Amino acid sequence: MKYFTLSFLTILLSCQSPEDQRTEEMQPDPHSYSQPSKAKVTHLHWVAKVDFSRKIIEATAKWDIQFAPGAKDIVFDTKGLSIKNVSLDDGEHTEFSIEKADSLLGQALIVPLDSKTKSVSIKYETMQTAEAVQWLERQQTSGKENPFLFTQSQAILARSWIPCQDSPGIRFTYEADVTVPKNLLALMSASNPQSKNETGTYHFEMKQPIPSYLLALAVGDIEFKAVSTRSGIYAEKPLLDAAVWEFADLEKMIQGAEDLYGDYLWERYDVIVLPPSFPFGGMENPRLTFATPSILAGDRSLTSLIAHELAHSWSGNLVTNATWNDFWLNEGFTVYFEHRIMEKLYGRDYEEMLAVLALQDLRETVQSLKAENMSADTKLKLALEGRDPDEGVTDIAYNKGYYFLRLFEEKYGREKFDSFVKNHFSSNAFKAVDTDAFKTEIQTFYKNTFNITLEDALFNEWIFTEGLPDNCPAPKSERFEKVDRVVSDWKDGKQFDQKTSKDWSTHEWLHFLINLPDTLTQSQMKALDSFGHFTASGNSEITTQWLIRAVRNEYSPSYAKLEDFLIHTGRRKFLVPLYTELLKTDAGKKRAVEIYAKARPNYHFVATNTFDKIVK
Repeated sequence: MKYFTLSFLTILLSCQSPEDQRTEEMQPDPHSYSQPSKAKVTHLHWVAKVDFSRKIIEATAKWDIQFAPGAKDIVFDTKGLSIKNVSLDDGEHTEFSIEKADSLLGQALIVPLDSKTKSVSIKYETMQTAEAVQWLERQQTSGKENPFLFTQSQAILARSWIPCQDSPGIRFTYEADVTVPKNLLALMSASNPQSKNETGTYHFEMKQPIPSYLLALAVGDIEFKAVSTRSGIYAEKPLLDAAVWEFADLEKMIQGAEDLYGDYLWERYDVIVLPPSFPFGGMENPRLTFATPSILAGDRSLTSLIAHELAHSWSGNLVTNATWNDFWLNEGFTVYFEHRIMEKLYGRDYEEMLAVLALQDLRETVQSLKAENMSADTKLKLALEGRDPDEGVTDIAYNKGYYFLRLFEEKYGREKFDSFVKNHFSSNAFKAVDTDAFKTEIQTFYKNTFNITLEDALFNEWIFTEGLPDNCPAPKSERFEKVDRVVSDWKDGKQFDQKTSKDWSTHEWLHFLINLPDTLTQSQMKALDSFGHFTASGNSEITTQWLIRAVRNEYSPSYAKLEDFLIHTGRRKFLVPLYTELLKTDAGKKRAVEIYAKARPNYHFVATNTFDKIVK
């Protein structure tokens, strides 16, 4: 069956009875006050008004709940919310308590229950400083005529705009009615309109259960164009045509993913291109991937990011890490799946270029964490209690996780590993999995299906040990080997030949830049800039790698580009290495402070939370 039907979904979700759900024991989450083994949410009805003049959201969150016999209360996560009142089952206002605030986790909202309670309604307002929400003035948008709002809930920021049980192990369905200015369009991680209406009120439904970090809202002067019958692009008008062209292979990606690991279970797959302050490359909000405009390279070379976010529809959205200590399960599977999609669409050598770049990034991250006395964070299984889970968003979760899974493919065969992955997604659909459960699952599957014993030592070496194991797979790219020869010849004094690079992809240019010597003379920098036109590049990946070298070697012709790029780019992947490089010298630190003062208003909290600590 090519497309998933709601009737099958209903059967799938009803396999677990309400009684079983009420008494289900769940792994404690150190990043949530909620106590789901006692009482948990199952469905949200959210009614909200977005007020751009005050930069707040006024809302009522009505939660359907389940609770174990004897449970006296239910606990929600909040952060910076102004709670107006609480009621049970749409009745009179009831008492509630708010615990002392924690700077990281926020405050626990505790609502007493009676034995017949079926729902809890919470009326509240967000603060202007809500960490998940970015309010953009019209000058910060592409159209320059209307304001824009978007949310970023991962990892634990949903609690700053909706009182919820903010743990990846707790799932719920939701519906929403959202009112916005009539000249703007509202979108959520749910069923979405494709054009504005006359009322400014939009209704949304998410029938598949999701965790809170996948709650998402965007409001702006947004338009839509279809790519296929089940996919399309949302963007501000100045970006829409370019985005539609860039993502022309979207339907091919969806079909390729389904061919690999089963039907897409979320009905539609759309993408919204956000303003440049969006702090990530993409966010896998179900049915509506949030994407940075920095991937609009004009040559479709950076669309592996969309393959990555699409892959999350299986890994992460369908099967979710139980806590943020298990983040590698979301990202390792997703990067593996992304590479398989790209190989299926564009060939093995194209995929291997991506794999080589991933390994280069991984090795650099391992060395960097060791240098910062954070070697423990090079383990796949993290220990983030008392820490911001965003600290686990590194190449360890993504690329060490990917290479660990690739090891199973190379050691025991792709066909066997594909069989396991398909079973993993189907048997754990709409559930949360932790690292120990994954280990037991794959060991049992390989033993029962193939009579292969996966030794504990393999898992200990990769999951619970620091660094990168010696048995890490070694990707090989013939196209990169040709680039290596160009770099080697240049080091030996040979001049660059433009004919050599005329057909290079973005990945080959990145490999070229990454493998240049750390120290370069001004004449060498000038020759390189003439060869690759790096200062003038409109490709954000290439620009970042070039600007790192420009800062390192004090190449002043690129300084104006550096300032402009840092001010108008909010993607943390690019900001971190550039600010880090600037901070290595006194002159660079002075420049970083000056640029950051101009750039900070354009950054989301996820970015400023990082840079406020290091750019002083």
